[in-house]
Amino acid sequence: MNQHTLSRRLAQVAAHVPVGARLADIGSDHAYLPVALMHQGVITAAVAGEVALTPFHAAERTVRENDLQAQITVRLANGLAAIEPGDGITAVSLCGMGGETIRDILDSGKARLNGQERLILQPNGGEQPLRQWLMENHYRILFEEVLHENRFDYEIIVAERSGPVVYSAEQLYFGPLQMQACSPAFIAKWQRTLRRKQTTLVQFQQAHAVPEQKVQDVTRQVQWITQLLG
Repeated sequence: MNQHTLSRRLAQVAAHVPVGARLADIGSDHAYLPVALMHQGVITAAVAGEVALTPFHAAERTVRENDLQAQITVRLANGLAAIEPGDGITAVSLCGMGGETIRDILDSGKARLNGQERLILQPNGGEQPLRQWLMENHYRILFEEVLHENRFDYEIIVAERSGPVVYSAEQLYFGPLQMQACSPAFIAKWQRTLRRKQTTLVQFQQAHAVPEQKVQDVTRQVQWITQLLG
């Protein structure tokens, strides 16, 4: 993967960045996403935010080698602190982190958002608490999908603030739109997850010292998945 050929996962994220957007790519790593989008003429400006020095320097190098310093600003900052009021950001991408981490970044940096931005999120697990945060902060999920790449299941969640929205516990767990669409990748993910959860329950029974709440949670999840797969 480089700035010209994104991974399938990042290419799918890129597909949901609106034309003409001013993008903040938080946890940008090598800044491949904003550089690719700039080459494609999709975005007009970008901020690539990184909290660690090594990826920050890698992002700087990618931007410099593509002669895009005037269009892409690379900032060493924690989460949404990379966004400044004058940036005029209209889309925010957070990719390749756990859902809880993405949730925490959004929550601690809420003051940096004006509520008009499109959020394009690609969590590595932990989708349920992330969807919970979106609901509690009045973000409606516009699009979501499962991708299976390099033996891993990835989810992409696109959301915009629209006023109060209510999702059920099962919708937060599976994804409201995914439950409707039931794509082959989605079904395959939950078939694999069901096998893991069933194995976990057997291990719980053998361990004898697992908190009852934990057993109940996994039992309920197994029931939900079994019903979903029908």
